[in-house]
Amino acid sequence: MNSYIEHERLLSPGIGVSESQADKNLRPKSFPEYLGQDAVKEQMGIFVEAARLRGEALDHVLMFGPPGLGKTTLAHVVAFELGAGFQVTSGPILTRPGDLAAILSQLEAKTVLFIDEIHRMQPAVEELLYSAMEDYHIDVLLGQGAGARSMRIQLPPFTLIGATTRAGALTAPLRERFGIIQRLEYYNIEALALIIQRSARILHMNLEEGGVHAIASRARGTPRIANRLLRRVRDVVEVRGISKINAAHAHEALNMLKVDELGLDHQDRRLLEVIKTHFSGGPVGLDSLSVALGESRDTVEDVIEPYLIQQGMLQRTAKGRVTTIRAREYLESHGSLTEIGNSSDLTLFSADHLV
Repeated sequence: MNSYIEHERLLSPGIGVSESQADKNLRPKSFPEYLGQDAVKEQMGIFVEAARLRGEALDHVLMFGPPGLGKTTLAHVVAFELGAGFQVTSGPILTRPGDLAAILSQLEAKTVLFIDEIHRMQPAVEELLYSAMEDYHIDVLLGQGAGARSMRIQLPPFTLIGATTRAGALTAPLRERFGIIQRLEYYNIEALALIIQRSARILHMNLEEGGVHAIASRARGTPRIANRLLRRVRDVVEVRGISKINAAHAHEALNMLKVDELGLDHQDRRLLEVIKTHFSGGPVGLDSLSVALGESRDTVEDVIEPYLIQQGMLQRTAKGRVTTIRAREYLESHGSLTEIGNSSDLTLFSADHLV
């Protein structure tokens, strides 16, 4: 089975995908520049200021929520506001306790250590974190066999910020060691519009309000996708010699990119059609659905389904996946994939060839 690579989708938020330089250039540096997530930002501002006043390291922070909502960016902002060093790693690459020990032993006081996808750490690596987070020391085994001995390494107070898209996958002992737990939510169109306006200024784009709304409405509530669509719109209008981008220009560019008015792409629509045509609208089990789509279970469950569920087009039931009335109405109004693929007014797409 050929598993679909989720980061090949233009509309993918990019789980575990290396950040591009373009994303880094648009990243906010401070709390005033960080738009949206107002409740989280307010709380973190208080916690950061309190730590600064006491001259202490900030308590350990766990951030969770869907990908692309700004967990990494917020970690950068926290480090900046603390005036502390910032070091980044990820759970999947920490395969041995020694990998983590090497990082921890080099931390300076009050440094922010950011671990992305922290739920994917190996159990032995995770166990090393317990004493590091709680007592600021780690025990390292030196040598092998009868001559092996344990050495304790004291660590300076530091702040661990863990990010995950699956808070439920964290073990209880690890989760309990975080003093601050924050959930990031999907953005509304108004908040996305502010982010797009800021990014457009950085990119020196003359983007009218209508163009901003056109992009925001198709960005799936996710800043990373909004910025990605903005950059692709910029590519289209620059090639066509358009300097001032209005709603019509933005809609035309997005339709050419085959992003529909609800932010759905080819993979979303394909899943809905497979359930409708192959399984009479459901219920259908995840294994059967993944085989029918030619995708892995994880891709279907973690990449394709979440936005459809959020939009009220798909339900996960005890018996399997079921399309909703809204999904059936959507498919009827948009025609089949074959018809769309032959149409001159395309509104749905697969973006594999654009990446």
